[in-house]
Amino acid sequence: MDRREFVKLAGLGGVVFASGLPGYAHAQKPEDFFFVQLTDTHWGYKNDSVNPDAGQTLKRVVAAVNGLAVQPDFVMFTGDLTQTTDDPKVRRQRLAEFREQVAPLRARVRFMAGEHDASLDGGEAYKELFGELYYTFDHKGVHFIVIDNISDRAPIIGEKQLGWLRAHLATRDRNERIVVLTHRPLFDLYPQWDWATRDGAQAIEMLMPFRNVTVFYGHIHHEYHHLTGHIAHHAAMSPMFPLAPVGTMPKKTQMPWDAAAPLKGLGWRTVKSADGFMQMNDIPLRG
Repeated sequence: MDRREFVKLAGLGGVVFASGLPGYAHAQKPEDFFFVQLTDTHWGYKNDSVNPDAGQTLKRVVAAVNGLAVQPDFVMFTGDLTQTTDDPKVRRQRLAEFREQVAPLRARVRFMAGEHDASLDGGEAYKELFGELYYTFDHKGVHFIVIDNISDRAPIIGEKQLGWLRAHLATRDRNERIVVLTHRPLFDLYPQWDWATRDGAQAIEMLMPFRNVTVFYGHIHHEYHHLTGHIAHHAAMSPMFPLAPVGTMPKKTQMPWDAAAPLKGLGWRTVKSADGFMQMNDIPLRG
């Protein structure tokens, strides 16, 4: 496989994409594993014309993940855990309710914030309930970097965090496998719809010397695949409501509910790390 191409494979229940750079040595040989990406669950969302069953949608996806024949190593929520609110008390209440809703997940759970969770208060409420807005962790030979590009309304990553990222990457082996998790896209997907990060190009430039980098993000509520050089970026569906695909409407639009296909456009993702690839299976939410 050429490093600038995706390999598209047949997938059970969805479409599988694989990205990565095979053939490179790693500082530590990674073990095979898989995780689930859930994004844009928007707990507290109410709009019957878009999702009349919004109060049950999160429970439905939790049940779907728990129903997997083999449980994932972990579940990663990539932001917009809750629906935005101007009321700090309601914000904390929704974040706490969200945590209760996902508590039945059988796998380990990791979180990051979206702008709906953190942009109005700089992440103050989110940090009280879930911890830091950006951080790193390692899992079976893969290095994960969580980037916050939502707590500043600009939207930007910011000089402080970019300095942290630069210093952190200076300690890493350029052959190791790196997964970046962020909410907004780091590249300019569609800035007029807030589908961009103003200083995201600086983060991408820092990552370019690393030979095997994959970025997973949310925010746009549908599946989307993009390359910046050899770095692959993958957005996932939301299980709460779909948005119109990029550029298909004059402005960013929530797609209306279809009684004939009530779960159309809703979904979640499994990601398998194996043989130098990140293999994605985007799974439609089912009744």
